Amino acid sequence: MFTPIKLYRNPKSGHCHRVELMLAFLKLPYETIDLDMQNGEHKKPDYLKISPFGLVPAIDDAGFILSDSNAILVYLVQQYASESDWMPKAPKTAAEVQRWLSVAADNIYSGPCAARLVTVFGAPLDHEAAISKAHALFKIMDTHLSEREWLAAEHITIADVAGYSYIAHAPEGGVDLKSYPNILAWLARIEAQPHFIAMAKSPIPALS
Repeated sequence: MFTPIKLYRNPKSGHCHRVELMLAFLKLPYETIDLDMQNGEHKKPDYLKISPFGLVPAIDDAGFILSDSNAILVYLVQQYASESDWMPKAPKTAAEVQRWLSVAADNIYSGPCAARLVTVFGAPLDHEAAISKAHALFKIMDTHLSEREWLAAEHITIADVAGYSYIAHAPEGGVDLKSYPNILAWLARIEAQPHFIAMAKSPIPALS
């Protein structure tokens, strides 16, 4: 019998949702362990043994412990996907996937993620700068998606999973998506995938 994968998370975290979305797409049984991050549970010694940097998400797969959302995506598809579509092995396509994983860790993190951290979690970040970075990214992405359906390949990959959560919830950070029709269509394609699960929504702030 398959032991459910333990997912340590904050249910409002896009990093955690991208892992939960991948677990759902792969139809893997899992259980969620929600951390009281407001009271610093993620910085306590017991959790630091699981995630040394004190970050979510982290997983425990029958004793194999791993943190970092993009690393977890790679692990899950290489360990459990019966085909290579989620993470293609062809050098050019694999490089495209890696490029968008880097975008998720950099541009998405400092743009729509950071803007949402301010409005949802009260993070002391430069909100206007984060919004500006988000729009700069979205202009590039919308052009990129004008002639293709997916970020890195002719089908959905972990690149799309890594990018989805914070972009779909960008309006919660004060970043309007109405000017990006190709991004909106891409989000809709992901949401139409079998076994898709949504992240809980937070109140959307009034846009100035």
